[in-house]
Amino acid sequence: MARGSRKVAIIGAGNVGATCAFVLAERKIGEIVLLDIFEGFAKGKALDMSQGGKILNYDGKIIGTKDYADIAGSEVVIVTSGFPRQPGMSREDLIGKNAEIVSQVGEGIKKYAPESIIIMVTNPLDLMTYHMQKVTGFSHKKVIGQAGILDSARMTHFVADALGCSNEDVQAMVLGGHGDTMVPLPRYTTVGGIPITQLLSREEIEAISTRTANGGGEIVKLLERGSAFYAPGSAAAIMAESVLNDRRRLLPCSAYLNGEYGMEDVYIGVPIILGKNGVEEIIQLDLKEIEINKLQNSGSFYKEQLQSILQY
Repeated sequence: MARGSRKVAIIGAGNVGATCAFVLAERKIGEIVLLDIFEGFAKGKALDMSQGGKILNYDGKIIGTKDYADIAGSEVVIVTSGFPRQPGMSREDLIGKNAEIVSQVGEGIKKYAPESIIIMVTNPLDLMTYHMQKVTGFSHKKVIGQAGILDSARMTHFVADALGCSNEDVQAMVLGGHGDTMVPLPRYTTVGGIPITQLLSREEIEAISTRTANGGGEIVKLLERGSAFYAPGSAAAIMAESVLNDRRRLLPCSAYLNGEYGMEDVYIGVPIILGKNGVEEIIQLDLKEIEINKLQNSGSFYKEQLQSILQY
């Protein structure tokens, strides 16, 4: 790909944003703008990544800035800015602080990158994705949340670890909200095409599902300060690449539902086709009654909390 032929903006130069930028640079996306309210922080990371280009064989332009005017022309804007979780906090504890930040970021995107597709990473993910769409007024198809890819990757790791097999052969599917109400789907989680229901006991699957739901909290507890960033940043980069290159990948993402899965006016994790227009299609799986009930309960949990962000 020619230098500077594509443009991606990442709002927030913290660990998640910087990881996302680095993964995109390695994948030879053209121009990457790393924006942060602390300009030196963004510029320093951009310069460090640029100097790594020789070592890892990429040469796309990477700039750090605090000026939203620099995101003009971006095809994709990835929003990672916000307060991270601390030990003892749920993602929902961040609602007030991060809704305010998302409002400010959304205004900047609306002004300088009105044609972009937005990928949200800020927690609580499903609520902040809904809030971003309201702030910008963008089409629902162009505002998407990154969560299911991360949750599915966590489940993939735990399944591979339990079976002593390669991550490469595991395909996991986790739907629902990015929190305690997420819905791992063992029937749709396979190893070499074989459902894990044929490879693991019910107790093992339940333990993996529980650990997946608590995956972020486990890392927060271990780190003691801050939260996960390698996997979330990489997952956002994969979404951006699917949009930029119109790969039309089938990925679990937080998308706006308008009747699908029996839910309306809510963002929640479901399988989508992700391409150049954003959400190209929502895939409706044939779920059992217990599975659809869990998914709808997850959606109801987040819909009930939407009132808490209206003031922002």
